[in-house]
Amino acid sequence: MTTHATPAPDACSVGFDRVGASAYGTAAQARFFLALEQPGPWGRDAARESHLGAEVGGALADACSDRGGRFTLIRRTGAHADAHHGGAHTAYLGWAGPDPWLLVTQVEDPTRLLDLDFDGLARGDREAVARSVPGAVPAEPVLLVCTNGRRDVCCAVRGRPVALDAAAAAPGRVWEASHTGGHRFAPTGVLLPHGATLARLDAGLALAALEAADHDRLPPALLGPVHDRGRSALPPAAQAAESHVRALVGETSLTALSTRPDTLSDPGYDHELFVVEHRDQRRWSVATTRREVASLPESCGKAAVPLAVWEPVLRD
Repeated sequence: MTTHATPAPDACSVGFDRVGASAYGTAAQARFFLALEQPGPWGRDAARESHLGAEVGGALADACSDRGGRFTLIRRTGAHADAHHGGAHTAYLGWAGPDPWLLVTQVEDPTRLLDLDFDGLARGDREAVARSVPGAVPAEPVLLVCTNGRRDVCCAVRGRPVALDAAAAAPGRVWEASHTGGHRFAPTGVLLPHGATLARLDAGLALAALEAADHDRLPPALLGPVHDRGRSALPPAAQAAESHVRALVGETSLTALSTRPDTLSDPGYDHELFVVEHRDQRRWSVATTRREVASLPESCGKAAVPLAVWEPVLRD
């Protein structure tokens, strides 16, 4: 992949690339997203360590996490001077469950978002959310690329160039993000509203993802364990099962598949069973198992730990 800089040989993402670690089942779980524009520097805990302010950032983060959602800061690509924001902040509100949707609004004062109907957002009630945020309108899909070097240097070295190049080709639709989870898979990104979480991006793949997302799809190049981390609305093992079926049958639609636990799971076994259903009524039974494959640091500068990946297998 092409970037503007070269990561260190011992960078966490380089190690994961070297062993070809599967990305299946590694999407940070979230049913909904609140992404708020906040320029300037971000700390490791960006919600509480930025010019947004710890009190409002922490309150927004807690309101999302308490309801099974995710709060992230976003900013436009380019230089990030240490200066306070003087204008309106863009905010995206996205539901990643069935029938995903995305709203966008501009807020002069981010504290106004504390009046957001978080319960409505958590249940995917688009009308209730829109009523609580005057001026919110439907938005086309956007891609958030993690670039927060304070969390992990791989995100800055590998993520920022991808975001910069992709944003130049798709202005207003690619944002730097404070955290997507999984910096070991940098450059990482999340497509809103679908919550499709992607690994090892380059600018070309990022743009292909955006183009396909306009039609509720993923590009074929992003199917499989190299790039597909899973849909955020599902728990990890279910993400792996669904991504496995998606790759096997070449299903690019982000809304065609649904995944649920198999009620006939075998007691006493070390795997989890899922039923993956297609809207055309096809159905697959998938067993997912955790398998240790190596010992690697999951973050730059950290000690190596056992690496286990999800191993999904179709059952007869």
